[in-house]
Amino acid sequence: MIRKANIAVLSGDGVGPEVMREACRVLSVAAESRGRSLEYHEGLIGGVAIDRKQTALPQETIELCQASDGVLLGAVGGPQWDDPSAAVRPEQGLLGIRKALGLFANLRPVRVFPVLVDAGPLKGELVEGVDMLVVRELTGGIYFGAAGTEKGPDGERAFSTMVYNTKEIERVVRVAGIAARGRRKRLVSVDKANVLEVSRLWRRTADAVLRSEFKDIEYEHILVDAAAMYLVQKPAYFDVIVTGNMFGDILTDESSVLAGSMGMLPSASLGESGPGLYEPIHGSGPDIAGKGIANPVAMILSAAMMCRESLGWADVADRMEAAVARAIAEGARTVDIAGAGESGLSTEEMGERIASCL
Repeated sequence: MIRKANIAVLSGDGVGPEVMREACRVLSVAAESRGRSLEYHEGLIGGVAIDRKQTALPQETIELCQASDGVLLGAVGGPQWDDPSAAVRPEQGLLGIRKALGLFANLRPVRVFPVLVDAGPLKGELVEGVDMLVVRELTGGIYFGAAGTEKGPDGERAFSTMVYNTKEIERVVRVAGIAARGRRKRLVSVDKANVLEVSRLWRRTADAVLRSEFKDIEYEHILVDAAAMYLVQKPAYFDVIVTGNMFGDILTDESSVLAGSMGMLPSASLGESGPGLYEPIHGSGPDIAGKGIANPVAMILSAAMMCRESLGWADVADRMEAAVARAIAEGARTVDIAGAGESGLSTEEMGERIASCL
């Protein structure tokens, strides 16, 4: 176990720098309390990188991340870079760093804090006890398949291709199986095998891996449209979900409402080796950027995931997660999870409250 960690900090755009400051504050306090130390190194990504370097992912940022023990990412994007026909877009930085670091598995835990069961749009009794992990394949599928446009007799034609091979499916299913083994030993693989040939390969491959390597795991296959429905009808049913890139992108955004706010949910993107990348699942929040009201919890919990997954600092991660839970239990709320008539804490105040619980 390392005692000193080098962390690449990619604050990015919008609310990214605001939530990143609080995550680094809490992370530093928690690490120091366990005799560890951190060195932070700033890098550019997304819109801010386009403005300064004319690219969403400068080479020096890639090299910084490759040399680090873990990478923290705030958010990318904003209306000033939102032209879909632009040659350079902030999202290219996010896709590029995932590829450069070989990050093929995205882990998104969804936990509903008991005192926040009524914070979201669903009835409290539906979300009570929700504690799931969605494992999303990250570097394949329709986002990375062949795409383009062409002229035809009926006008312009566009196409995006969903492609997976056996190896890509096997490795992400293994990640999900290992995760399920350490949780409640229940796994759901989500696909669209009744329609898509690529999903039929996904299902066959998942079956082969789970039957041969995870005989202690109870698993089933659910079609993506049914899974979307069950996430609303009976979300506590799920333990671990594994699915492809696009389906995972959609289902995790849907599941974010279970926790009351996207500002509550962290994520980890992992590869077979090298540093992982840790980021909140929310976007850059351009409508609230600079107002000091963004919820830093997801960024703080992402930093905790980094401690556990990349640094081997499970004790530090436990302290950070316990501090978040305690602060929320004691009534700390930003505006996105505040009750009716409550003004909510600022981003900085929320960070201070969580740090004080350490």
